[in-house]
Amino acid sequence: MSNSTVLQKETSKVHQEVIEANQKYVSEFGKKGELALPPARSFTILTCMDARLDPAKYAGLSEGDAHVIRNAGGRASDDAIRSLIISHKLLGTKEFFVIHHSDCGMALFTDQIIRNLLEKSLKTATVDSNGWRNLEESGGSDEAKFIPFLTFESLEKSVVDDVKRIRNHPLIPKDIPVYGYFYDVKTGKLVEVEEATKIGRAI
Repeated sequence: MSNSTVLQKETSKVHQEVIEANQKYVSEFGKKGELALPPARSFTILTCMDARLDPAKYAGLSEGDAHVIRNAGGRASDDAIRSLIISHKLLGTKEFFVIHHSDCGMALFTDQIIRNLLEKSLKTATVDSNGWRNLEESGGSDEAKFIPFLTFESLEKSVVDDVKRIRNHPLIPKDIPVYGYFYDVKTGKLVEVEEATKIGRAI
């Protein structure tokens, strides 16, 4: 790859791999440039950013099919709800899926733990039998106290809570069904959280 192809001259191996993969993708892009802006299958998935989850594969998606909103934990944060509102109001989606997953990192710490870590250091922390700790403690910030990290203890309860928040939001129409599932990272199966789906039923 020529250094002239990117503005950032100092690149990592991963950066180079991404640019090269994109060049290959462009060469095979075909007619995808003709896809319409609204998702063809008129639904949205809210799910976790975990690298083991591939919504295109576990939900059978192709480019142009659906909106996929991802964040840490797949939580119904203010920003996720902002995206859901736009997805429906301006782009016509009619069904929402909330999909969390087993073995989620968001259940391995609390808001207070990450705030304490960040207050002392911005470097990546580590975890062992004694819990989370910084490898070095310098250059931290107390700005984390203003961020709700939306950690949780119970996987199924987190799905229920998020479906409930979406269902009860005044800017989400009641005729949109909100389904609640979690993805089993050991099998690839989507497991329905029945209480969540009952709460999310369209009216």
